[in-house]
Amino acid sequence: MFEISSNTSVVVLGVLWTLVFFSIVTWTLILIKTVQVWRMRRQNTLFRKNFWSAKDFQAAANLKGFTGPAARLVQAGFDALRDVDSETTHDLEHFGDRQDVLERALRQQIQRERVTRESGLAVLASIGSTSPFVGLFGTVWGIMHALTDISKLGSASLEVVAGPIGEALIATGIGIAVAIPAVLAYNFFLRRLKTSSNNLDDLAADLIALSRKASFRKPAEVTGNVDHNAVNAAGVVRNLKGALA
Repeated sequence: MFEISSNTSVVVLGVLWTLVFFSIVTWTLILIKTVQVWRMRRQNTLFRKNFWSAKDFQAAANLKGFTGPAARLVQAGFDALRDVDSETTHDLEHFGDRQDVLERALRQQIQRERVTRESGLAVLASIGSTSPFVGLFGTVWGIMHALTDISKLGSASLEVVAGPIGEALIATGIGIAVAIPAVLAYNFFLRRLKTSSNNLDDLAADLIALSRKASFRKPAEVTGNVDHNAVNAAGVVRNLKGALA
């Protein structure tokens, strides 16, 4: 551990305490974001397992009690479908084609999830990029202060120079030490954010495809019944024509 002498510049002390504060913020965010990533990954895995195990589209829509980005995304999609199918909902938010409303709701929910996951990343990026310069500022100021004191003493021996300049260089070292974990954490969580966003995009595409298939199923069944009845009617007409002939 280094020691700071009593005659260290107030500016250098302010820089050192600022870097200590940056370090505390960095490790606090790293801990919070790590827990967040682990929890969301677990929630998404559990929900996806139950979602794809549902026997049909309606059963998937009735899944309750799940949390996490994937669950909120699917819930937003089903809520949009229920609202657009409801006869009592008449507003601009639910105006348009059924699939367009669904896609818009899913896109908005993905954006909300991304904003939530991005919280804290800007702070890590700022600390990682500014800490070395804050430390360098403390070093430059400390060296200037040390040279001023040396000029007053009128001596430039190693014993006189080494102490003040060494204390000033500590600021640069601490600045770099604070920046390294901040930059590494920022890059790691940014990669996790991109992976999570891609997974949500894939889930949204799957939900849109399932919705389109489910919406086409009933019309197809109705069309099939009409065609079957038409064939029967045509047969009756042919029989009547034959009898009249």
